[in-house]
Amino acid sequence: MALREIVLDTETTGMDPDDGDRLVEIGCLELINHLPTGKIFHVYLNPQREVPADAVRVHGLTTEFLQDKPLFAEVVGDFKEFIADSTLVIHNAEFDMKFINAELKWTGFKALSMSRVTDTLLMARKKFPGQPANLDALCRRFKVDNTERTLHGALLDSELLAEVYLELLGGRQHGLGLGASGRDGAGGRVKIKTQDRPHRSFPPSEEERATHQAFLEEVKGHMWG
Repeated sequence: MALREIVLDTETTGMDPDDGDRLVEIGCLELINHLPTGKIFHVYLNPQREVPADAVRVHGLTTEFLQDKPLFAEVVGDFKEFIADSTLVIHNAEFDMKFINAELKWTGFKALSMSRVTDTLLMARKKFPGQPANLDALCRRFKVDNTERTLHGALLDSELLAEVYLELLGGRQHGLGLGASGRDGAGGRVKIKTQDRPHRSFPPSEEERATHQAFLEEVKGHMWG
C-alpha cells in the first residue's frame, strides 16, 4: 500500500493563539512514498485582527492583503478533507499544531493528535546534534535551492521541507526527480498548479457560531466593533 504523507506549514500573526494570534496562511503538499505528487492545499486566511509589523516582516502578509480572504471556518472542511488521516510532516511541529488545533477548537472541531506528526526539526537535531536545524540551515546542508525564500511562505516552505525531509530519510535515489513541486533539470523551480476544486459550502452550526462568538469576545487586537 502506498504511503501518503502531508507536508504542512503555516504563517501566523504572532507566536501564541492564547494571546489572540491567528493563522494567516496554510500550505500543504501531498507525498506518496516520500515523493511529491503535485497535489496541494494552499489558502490565505483573514485573521480578523491587525497583523503586527513584526509578523509582516517575516511573511509579508499585511492586514490589507488578508482582509478579503476566507475565514478558517470557511475552509476547514476542505483542509480536513485534504489531510484526511495521513501523517503530517512539519518542521517545529509544536508551533504549527498549536495554531491549527486552536483554530479547530474555535470552529467546533476536535484537535489533531501529535501522534500523527513527524517533526523534521527533531529528526534534524537527532541526526546532526549541536548543529543548526532551522529550514534555511538544512537547505544549505543538503544543497536545496532556497534562493526564492526571501520571505517565509507556507507553500514555498512546504516545498523546501519536502526536499529536506527526503534527505533526512537518506536522500533521493539517483535520477529521481521531485515531481511538480521540485526543480526542473536546469535547476529552476517547477511551478505547482493548484488543483481545481468545485466550490463547497461549510456553513457553521449553531454550536460553532456560539464557540466563535465566545472567541471573538476574548480575542485581543481585533478590528471589528
